[in-house]
Amino acid sequence: MPQYAVIIHSPAPADPMDLTPDYLALLEGYGQKVAELGGTIVTGFGLQPSTTATSIRGDVVTDGPFTEAKEVVAGFFILEAPDLDVALAVAKANPACIDGGVEVRPLFTPPAE
Repeated sequence: MPQYAVIIHSPAPADPMDLTPDYLALLEGYGQKVAELGGTIVTGFGLQPSTTATSIRGDVVTDGPFTEAKEVVAGFFILEAPDLDVALAVAKANPACIDGGVEVRPLFTPPAE
């Protein structure tokens, strides 16, 4: 079954300790919603706030995210879904769409030799 990276964007600095009880309640029900839509979350990770990032460009190492932005990557998960339509339905149901956004990208599969 195809797999998709679902990348969660949230307002900077996207500190997971700032999530409200209402938002956490939405997240708790999300797994069931994913299953109802026909997908399966394979694995997922939240990230520390963007203020903890370290960026490397060539030989230069700097504190902070790669670019300054109003929204930053807050986490991601790998979704298994029968097709892109299901993956997009799962992404649209994600609570991050309320005040941030969600990006869906198919995972790369090398061509058979």
